[in-house]
Amino acid sequence: MASNKRNPADPFKAAVTSALRALARNGEIEVSFGADRPNPSAPVARLPLPSRDLPAEETAQIRGFADAFALRRRYHDAKIHATHRPKGALATAVYDAIEQARVEAIGARHLKGCSENLNAALEKRLEIEALRPAEDAEIRNLASVVELMVRERLTNSPPPEKARAAVDQLRDWIDSKAGVDLDALDANLDDQEAFSRIARSIVADLDLADDLDEEQEGADEASDPNEADDNQEQNQDSEADSQSEAMQAVAAEMSDDSSDDQPAEGFEALAEDLDTTAGEEESEGASPWRPNYQGNERLRESYHAYTTAFDEVVGAEDLCDPDELARLRQSLDQQVQPLRGAVAKLANRLQRLLLAQQTRSWEFDQEEGLLDSARLPRIIVDPLHPLSFKVESDTRFRDTVVTLLIDNSGSMRGRPISIAAICADVLARTLERCGVSCEILGFTTRAWKGGQSREKWIADGKPVNPGRLNDLRHIVYKTADAPWRRTRKNLGLMLREGLLKENIDGEAVLWAHNRLIGRPEERRILMVISDGAPVDDSTLSANPGNYLEQHLREVIGWIESRSPVELIAIGIGHDVTRYYSRAVTIMDADQLGGAITDQLAALFEESPPRRALSRGSRL
Repeated sequence: MASNKRNPADPFKAAVTSALRALARNGEIEVSFGADRPNPSAPVARLPLPSRDLPAEETAQIRGFADAFALRRRYHDAKIHATHRPKGALATAVYDAIEQARVEAIGARHLKGCSENLNAALEKRLEIEALRPAEDAEIRNLASVVELMVRERLTNSPPPEKARAAVDQLRDWIDSKAGVDLDALDANLDDQEAFSRIARSIVADLDLADDLDEEQEGADEASDPNEADDNQEQNQDSEADSQSEAMQAVAAEMSDDSSDDQPAEGFEALAEDLDTTAGEEESEGASPWRPNYQGNERLRESYHAYTTAFDEVVGAEDLCDPDELARLRQSLDQQVQPLRGAVAKLANRLQRLLLAQQTRSWEFDQEEGLLDSARLPRIIVDPLHPLSFKVESDTRFRDTVVTLLIDNSGSMRGRPISIAAICADVLARTLERCGVSCEILGFTTRAWKGGQSREKWIADGKPVNPGRLNDLRHIVYKTADAPWRRTRKNLGLMLREGLLKENIDGEAVLWAHNRLIGRPEERRILMVISDGAPVDDSTLSANPGNYLEQHLREVIGWIESRSPVELIAIGIGHDVTRYYSRAVTIMDADQLGGAITDQLAALFEESPPRRALSRGSRL
């Protein structure tokens, strides 16, 4: 009976996942299927959820989105891309669109099936974006038009029929301004460095960014990155002014160059709606302050791993067989029994807090919605009065995701790890009941005192300052999209003998942060549960004594000052307030449940911060 209930789309999803990882040459890429809008630059591959009957058109579109993501991972170097990225939201959108056209053109040239899939995905994306000519709507698609023109030159594929009118309307103007540079792209398709320089020139040709000398700009950035960060806020207003002036000039030139049957109002709207357009292009349809995160490039100058070949991100269910996992879960349930009363009180307290914030808020005197009973006398007097309805306001806190990152080091063995597993279990159930997504992660290493990484270092002659010398093991106990009932057994893995080893906190916090950045929720909260400083004997024996601790401080400082993720920490038996600005230390593991509840309660009572990263910002 169970086999008859299997979703017929599951084999297709497995095949797409395998093909994506093979094309990207990365077997550890995380792939999920859902309603989120696909984004090739996101850290996690999020693809449309296939229908059970698998129509051919839909399967081709899903394969196309998967191929676009894989090609981006295989042929795109984020560091090179960021080096030449211009300033200004619309300029950045055009620059990024040109790069995406490059990586897709490489795949389309070499693989016919990939080309067909990408065409199907493009048709679907244009349908979603509703790309239209200017006489039908305001121009908000300059980046898409440039991308289609670059695609046409690199693959000899004309724009799709539904976008052809919009492209033709701007084609002459773009060719007159940047035609020479557009023609030069094809010869540099496989050289991202040269291609990025030309893309930057195209942005300058279109008057979307300051025509800044690239070598001087790179020298300025390399000379003092901290000073550049300090001056970023001071430059924002001047950038906005110059961007607006540039777009007004673009609009004026386009209006002058346009034929008589193309109204100038559409082009003027491009300058008037610059801020709106920039927000839509930059956010990729999710949060208005979501960053286009580029990874920890700056940190690599001082912190690095000797090799990442032996690191792993693994699901809890893959670390032991189902029977053992069920036995461990049963052991966890037995430990929950004596704490059931206290745990229930904590869960109810948090749930009451969250449900209290769901109290309905109404907007009155609306022209449509639910009939407002308080306005019945008005309706009797004047049945045609239009302002007799009410609508319910959105509850903002629902658009939230919470990640619980648990230290799985050996020092947590015994009661601390049991309490952590119990609290994670209760937290996941409570938040799910209140409509808040919850992800549970763990971090440790694959071996004591160095694993295969250290063996490789020894075989290579023990070079000095090798960096991290142990193999990371990052564990996914529960993803944010998975319901608690399907993953409840996974939490029992924390009780498994031999799992808990050493802890490299900096990379674990960064890993959990990057997963959150890829989430569509507007508010993202990361809670770290640890019992002290990062420790790995093999790494500390071959590097400075504060190597891991300094990296943790850099990661925390960057997240707290620059990232939209809200970071909080709970230390068990050790003071973590010296690392985290928002932290609490408990001396007994039994206090963990109350500490988690207090910290989350305080966060949910506050308004979320509106910190924003520029598209070029990175660690």
